[in-house]
Amino acid sequence: MNEASVGHQCPECVAQGRRTQRPARTAFGGSAAGRAGTATKTLIGVNVLVMVMSILSGGANAVAGGGMGGLLGSSTPLTQWGAVLGSAVYGPAGDVSLHGIAGNGEWYRLFTAMFLHYGVLHLLMNMYALWILGRDLERVLGPLRFVGLYVLAGLGGNVAAYALAAPNQATAGASTAVFGLMAAIFVLLRRLNLSVAPILPVIVINVIFTFAVASISVEGHLGGLFTGFVAGGILAYAPRDKRNLVQGVGLAAVFVILMAIAVYRTLMLT
Repeated sequence: MNEASVGHQCPECVAQGRRTQRPARTAFGGSAAGRAGTATKTLIGVNVLVMVMSILSGGANAVAGGGMGGLLGSSTPLTQWGAVLGSAVYGPAGDVSLHGIAGNGEWYRLFTAMFLHYGVLHLLMNMYALWILGRDLERVLGPLRFVGLYVLAGLGGNVAAYALAAPNQATAGASTAVFGLMAAIFVLLRRLNLSVAPILPVIVINVIFTFAVASISVEGHLGGLFTGFVAGGILAYAPRDKRNLVQGVGLAAVFVILMAIAVYRTLMLT
């Protein structure tokens, strides 16, 4: 017997009770594992690792000397390989070839671009925002739903950049996903009948900043924001008795729509 606060407990009975007890869930169906922030830390780690790889591939160009008066970095072989790009011709001297999603069927760019950055400052700004927003979202959504939201918002921003920007314009950065996280927090606060005052000014300031700075992808930021709003609504307003089904089917439907837009854009360009 194990001594408890009141009397003693049978070890076998306690173990059986733990097996039959339903795990704790958040208001939106997430597991309590999200309180540790493991998914947020992992996403930041992946972004930092990719930045290190970009620096190794491009040297000083990956750190600074590019846009925003030299504060941002410029293109590296890694960003050329993974940034969102419709169709463009580039390559080493004497070996010029066609690249891009439409140009060479490089569909992976819609996913890899959300982990690539132009310079260390670009990375630090996005990772700071991910650290602030991600932990709260992961806490209420759980790791699985949070990562799904992050990837879907990043994909939505990249698809918007691909569909609306010039075919030869390359874009990259986690800001597409970060804008989606901001929109999702707004929706979740509304669903819980809490004040949106903490997040609304952040969204407004970032949207203004998006239009004010020439080197920022307006299409990518607004696409991520809109996708995060839709995905956040699906996660927040799914009926409790069919929550997993509605959330899963809803997010899958958003993914299918985004890919359909990308396919249509590819057909238009080819």
